[in-house]
Amino acid sequence: MICCCIIYPRTAASRFDADYYVNKHMPMTMRLLGSALKGVTVEIGVASTVEDVPPANAAVCRLLFDSIESFLAAFGPHAATLQGDIANYTDVEPVIQFNEMMISR
Repeated sequence: MICCCIIYPRTAASRFDADYYVNKHMPMTMRLLGSALKGVTVEIGVASTVEDVPPANAAVCRLLFDSIESFLAAFGPHAATLQGDIANYTDVEPVIQFNEMMISR
């Protein structure tokens, strides 16, 4: 199982609309990626371990696929639509990496 991990770093001036992301962007993402998408989580940063210091990331999204190839096949035809929607919820460039799932419960 492969996880496409999309991280939205937080900066002092960054904007991230969690409501739009959760209620509009992610339902569209799930619909477009279809059955190739095996699972999804969205985590919105709420605190750090240091008092009065915001979390390092505004949000982290985890998209689960059987393989990187299945991600690319599902994402490719919809890349322009999904990437074009980013400006509607944030002004930061996401950090994206693929992870191999080792433990999941």
